[in-house]
Amino acid sequence: MSGPRVSVGFLPLTDAAPVLLAQALHFDAAEGIGIDLVRVPNWSHLRDLLVLGQVDAAQMLAPVPVAMALGLGGLRAVVDALMVLSVNGNTLGVSRALAGQMRARGFGFDFADALAARDALAATGPIRLGVPFPFSTHMELVHRWVEGSALAADGRLAVRTVPPPLMAAALAAGEIDAFCVGEPWGSLAVEQGVGELLLPGAAIWGSAPEKVLAMRRDRAEERPDIAGALMRAVWRAAAWLETPDHRITAAELLAQPDFLDLAPETIERALSGQMVISPAGELRGVPRMIAFHGGAAGFPWRSQATWFARRLARRHGLDPGAAAAAGTAVWRSDLYRRHLGPAGADLPAASSRLEGAVRVLTAVASSRGRLILPPDGFFDGAIFDPEAAEC
Repeated sequence: MSGPRVSVGFLPLTDAAPVLLAQALHFDAAEGIGIDLVRVPNWSHLRDLLVLGQVDAAQMLAPVPVAMALGLGGLRAVVDALMVLSVNGNTLGVSRALAGQMRARGFGFDFADALAARDALAATGPIRLGVPFPFSTHMELVHRWVEGSALAADGRLAVRTVPPPLMAAALAAGEIDAFCVGEPWGSLAVEQGVGELLLPGAAIWGSAPEKVLAMRRDRAEERPDIAGALMRAVWRAAAWLETPDHRITAAELLAQPDFLDLAPETIERALSGQMVISPAGELRGVPRMIAFHGGAAGFPWRSQATWFARRLARRHGLDPGAAAAAGTAVWRSDLYRRHLGPAGADLPAASSRLEGAVRVLTAVASSRGRLILPPDGFFDGAIFDPEAAEC
């Protein structure tokens, strides 16, 4: 096509689907641009490519723009989260040996009860747990999950960084005992017979923002037409993805060698919410295992950025109020409204909310009057108020 080219970096994960399918299904061409995809092996590499201007935009771990605004990790630049690409989509898993110990003590692997799973894991001994990156939803989910437990109290949990495609190999090599990783890499550990799945990330936080579409602020401001076109292309791909009849086609497209390079059946599990949790073939259904569009999944709630910022500030010894202000500023709900409202997005009346407060499907005020939010509870019933000091 003759329109401007836009380079977008990604890691091979199911939650890259809106970006990948925006190109594969030509939603980019419909918006007058052409997406050039750049596949990279790990998150630090992708972050640095974005900061150095070697890609125009990127699929990015949701907390990374917030962490950068707080001066944490790597090169310095102002990077904005233009929209959320995916909600949920992570799995927590354990080695076969650890699963055997837990089963022997009577744990049933229901793939739902986060408190019971935490207690069962704590009873096994010291745990080395792999996450993809220090500034990630995986890291925040794990720390939030173990707070107040024996794992946190006596320091028996050691968290290590492992790139997603290497997680199963690290488990097989005995380098880690457990993991929290985005699909389909947890399912790959099951397929290879080296692990079992313990929980979906959604069992810890029902609507956790996982990846965002990130862009350097100077580029987004210099070319708002390009930023808007990219956002609309990705938003339309996300809407297409949420149609159940499209799941098999989506899995087949994502399975291509240049994308995820895995069997479509493995990828389709997260899209359908029908998870195989053990090499014995045990099945568990997970509502909203991963979401891309419905229930304002793509909207960057500023309260989510505040949650990340306050947690990062507490762990890294930063002023929580200043961190909240800086982190929230890079979560661009204003750009989402500007570029996607005219495209048909049903925009919530507010840009911040109480996180964890929605217990059942709930209609809320919105621009088109049709917005229904799904449950977003935390596993322990806590509610996060972005105006409060605790998280």
